[in-house]
Amino acid sequence: MLESMGFPLPAESLLITGALFCATTHKLHIEGVALAGVLGAIMGDNFGYLIGHLVGLRVLQKYGPKIGLTSQRLLLGRYVFLKHGGPVVFFGRFIAVLRMFVALLAGANHMPWHTFLFHNALGGIFWAGGYTLVAYLLGNEILRLSGPLAIAFGAVACIVIGSLFIFIKRNEKRLTEEAMKAAEQDERLKVLPS
Repeated sequence: MLESMGFPLPAESLLITGALFCATTHKLHIEGVALAGVLGAIMGDNFGYLIGHLVGLRVLQKYGPKIGLTSQRLLLGRYVFLKHGGPVVFFGRFIAVLRMFVALLAGANHMPWHTFLFHNALGGIFWAGGYTLVAYLLGNEILRLSGPLAIAFGAVACIVIGSLFIFIKRNEKRLTEEAMKAAEQDERLKVLPS
């Protein structure tokens, strides 16, 4: 839950450790560990969304220009979350660094909560439930596989994030123009005054 709220904590390691404890000692039920992981992920993201919704945009408007987040880039972020926020929230769950910030960004960009909730819950179920059950079924074998799998997932995540960064950099002007046109027609894209 705390990692999903934005704290840098090892949630995956905790899920794997809990699942291995269940598999080797049988003192805990795997269903309880999986349920706790899923509920913690969903609740944490909802708290993160709420924090982002309440203060995120003001913080980004105030401090964003110092790190290159101009008002046009903030508008672009809101546009991306309005148009493609569901997949960003769902797939962001599987990328460690993005997982910590996606809920805060969704809230700051005022992504519709019902859309966020659906994709967040779906991502939480697949991520926490999947990690827990796979670790439980693989048992101690997961310890041998987790290193190479983490490197592979990390490499894929870097490639995907790098590709998205390059795509946005190359298409930022066009996407910003689309966002500005959409903002004229959609009140949800209006940036709040500082």
